[in-house]
Amino acid sequence: MDAQKLDNHKKVLGILYVVSGTLTIIGALLINAILSLVFSFAFDNANPEEQKVIDFVTAIVAYVPGLIMIFFAGPSLLAGIGLLAKQKWALILSLIVGCLKLFSFPIGTAIGVYAIWIFSEDQKLSRTTQA
Repeated sequence: MDAQKLDNHKKVLGILYVVSGTLTIIGALLINAILSLVFSFAFDNANPEEQKVIDFVTAIVAYVPGLIMIFFAGPSLLAGIGLLAKQKWALILSLIVGCLKLFSFPIGTAIGVYAIWIFSEDQKLSRTTQA
């Protein structure tokens, strides 16, 4: 594979990472908004003792999963932006993110396999140009 085709694959992977990271963040914010709305209705109908419990449960159920999703979306966005900007560090980060995405079946698995393939092709290409 020549360098031009590999650069095109890196660009596609960068776009996939940016899109998947953005969709993850949008999903986290949407889940957070829906759960906050549901708990606000429960909060209005509760007595003061129950309101303290609802506040605690809201913090755990609504915010923690959203923060975890955003935490995992950040490296994906960073790798995608780095690949689109043709940064050298982005390929290694995309390999790490790709390995983590392997567990997210089916789309994450496909992106992870694609990232591993691009990394291996890049390593092959760099070895043939050095020799």
